[in-house]
Amino acid sequence: MNRKLKINKRFTPCPEEDGDELYPNGIFVFNVTKLADYIQLTGIVCEEVLVEDFNRGASKFNEEHLPSVDVAKPVIIAEISPGRYNVIDGNHRMEKARRLGLKKMPAYKIAPEQHIQFLTTEKGYLAYVEYWNDKLKSL
Repeated sequence: MNRKLKINKRFTPCPEEDGDELYPNGIFVFNVTKLADYIQLTGIVCEEVLVEDFNRGASKFNEEHLPSVDVAKPVIIAEISPGRYNVIDGNHRMEKARRLGLKKMPAYKIAPEQHIQFLTTEKGYLAYVEYWNDKLKSL
């Protein structure tokens, strides 16, 4: 399946409003608040993912916040490179699930064709298209 991304010359960066949650992943910054609204509007189906598939990485967790986290609320995972997903919303939920010994977590899996529109800069958008297409070449 060819999943090459094409540059949309009319791409407009996703606006950031006060209070919006952003997920920075290097040069790529996603507006998670707007992405979550999109998920609700489009009815993307929630599915279960394995907790063990998502490592902690270098994430630091607010230990005081963890007790209030609701692991029943779905996380958002984005396909950042072909076949590889990152948690872009819900790292505390994923960590709490891990600590509770849960095997699965509810999640919205978002393809690049869906999440690319929530990048907040044109520079990040152009870099993402190039990054994605380079990763396809190495498959």
